[in-house]
Amino acid sequence: MKNNIGFIGCGNMAKAMIGGLLKGKVFKPENILCFDPSETARKTMAEEFGINVKNSNVEVSKEADYLVLAVKPFVYYKILEEIASNIKPSVIIVSIAVGVSFADIKDLLGKEVKVIRTQPSTPAFVGESDSTLCPDEQMTPAEVQDIVTIFESFGKVEIISEKLMEVVPGIASSAPAYTMLLIEAMADAGVLHGFPRDQAYRLSAQAVYGAAKLVLESGEHPAKLKDQICTPGGTTIEAVRVLEAKGFRDAVISAVDACAQKSLAMSKHQLNG
Repeated sequence: MKNNIGFIGCGNMAKAMIGGLLKGKVFKPENILCFDPSETARKTMAEEFGINVKNSNVEVSKEADYLVLAVKPFVYYKILEEIASNIKPSVIIVSIAVGVSFADIKDLLGKEVKVIRTQPSTPAFVGESDSTLCPDEQMTPAEVQDIVTIFESFGKVEIISEKLMEVVPGIASSAPAYTMLLIEAMADAGVLHGFPRDQAYRLSAQAVYGAAKLVLESGEHPAKLKDQICTPGGTTIEAVRVLEAKGFRDAVISAVDACAQKSLAMSKHQLNG
């Protein structure tokens, strides 16, 4: 592992990632650099994490061995233009933006650099991100493993090809939002039948968490696990029947497809935004 990791942008995802790095002792606080144009954000990072807060993007880029671009995609053009002449030749650029390709980043920097595209998710705040990583061909296996170690400090990691990066939001990084809708709807139904709201949220959230954990740890197909719960003539199969009749499966597939299509469309023009 190299010495310093730098963050340009101190939003929620940067905070989640930095929290994981510190908890996992992947880097010491003094080796985590960051800058954000918001003075309030800089102060928060210094007070909450005790990390090395810098005065500009340029200062971060000069010292960072791993440089995480934790800003919105439409800001990439400005940021990369600003830091291009200051990054280390050996730096690894870590992009967390949807729709910004390897070619985009290298063209904007005007030089060949090592880049890895990533998509973490907000459950990183509790160490449960489902991060996807896509390294470029210049990165060595050891360098890829270093990035895996970084991302494993706040969740699970999958290596994928670049052609799948624009599909990731649909089934991973955006998916917690639809899951929150499911939890909220289940809790609302519980309230309808008399449950206190806080208890309904806890029970609904635990049901989703437990089901996900069962799929991951058992290795069984979700359909098989579903069938094990559906007693003939019972309550669960009745609920499944209604969900299918209401188009639950089609709604989910359509939502994921719409998310992926939006991501693909954004990749074509957002750097000019």
